[in-house]
Amino acid sequence: MSNLATRVWSGVVLGTVFIAVTIAGGTPFVIFITLIAAIFWVEWTDMKMPGSDDRLQAVGILALVGLAVVILFVPPAAKTILLLAVLAAFAAAAVGLRDRRAIAGFIYAALLLTSLGLLRGDWGFQPGLVAIIFLIAVVWATDIGAYFVGRRVGGPKLAPRISPNKTISGALGGLASAVAGALVVHVLFGVSSAWAAIGLALFLSVLSQAGDLFESWIKRRAGVKDSGRVIPGHGGVMDRVDGLVFAAIGLWFACVLRAGMDHPAHAFF
Repeated sequence: MSNLATRVWSGVVLGTVFIAVTIAGGTPFVIFITLIAAIFWVEWTDMKMPGSDDRLQAVGILALVGLAVVILFVPPAAKTILLLAVLAAFAAAAVGLRDRRAIAGFIYAALLLTSLGLLRGDWGFQPGLVAIIFLIAVVWATDIGAYFVGRRVGGPKLAPRISPNKTISGALGGLASAVAGALVVHVLFGVSSAWAAIGLALFLSVLSQAGDLFESWIKRRAGVKDSGRVIPGHGGVMDRVDGLVFAAIGLWFACVLRAGMDHPAHAFF
C-alpha cells in the first residue's frame, strides 16, 4: 500500500472514531481523549527526555486516568480541587524520580484531556457537542487555509528558524478560513452570535497556529521529524493535534471565564 493510501485510510478510521465518540460524549469521549493524551505524554517524554525512568511514563499515564475519573464522576463543586490535587501528586512524583522536566509535558497532556473532556460533557449535552464541532471546524479550516494560501501566494516566512515552510500569507489565509468555518458552524448549529463566532475563530486560529509552531520548535530541538509512529502515514499523535491542543485549552478557558466550571460550553454554544 502506498504512503498516500495509508495516510488516507488511517485518517478515515481515526476521523470516524473521533466523530462517533464526540457524538456519544460522556465516558466514550473521555476514554478516547485519555488515550490520546497518554500517547501524547509518552511521545513528549521520548522526545524531550530520552532515556528517562520508565516509571515516570507509567506514573503520568496513571495520573491521566485519575484526571479522567475526576472529569467523569466528581461533582462540579469539587472538580477543580481534585484536578489540581492530581497535578500536584504527579509533580511530587516527578520530583521524587528526579526529573522535573516532566512536569511541563504532563501539564500539557493534562490540559488537552481536561479542556476537551469538560467542554464536551455528557451524552445529550448539545452545547458541548456544538463546542467541539466549532473547535474542530476552526482548527481544520485554519490548517487548510494556511496550507493552500501559503502555497499559492508565498511571500515572507512566518518563523523561518522554527518552521521554514510557513509564510505570513499562509497565516493570514488560515485566519480568514477559520472565520469562514466558524460562520458555517454558526449558521448550521448556532453560536451565541455571529460576532462571537468571528471573535472566537480569530482567537482560536491564532492559538492553533501558535501550537503548530510550538510543536515544530519542540521537534527541531529534539532533532526529530515526527513525534512518533503510532498513526500509519501520519507520524505521532503530537503531529496531528499540535494546533488543536492550544486551541482547545484557549476555548475552555474562555468558556470557564464566562460560564464557570459546571457546563463551560454554555458560554457561547
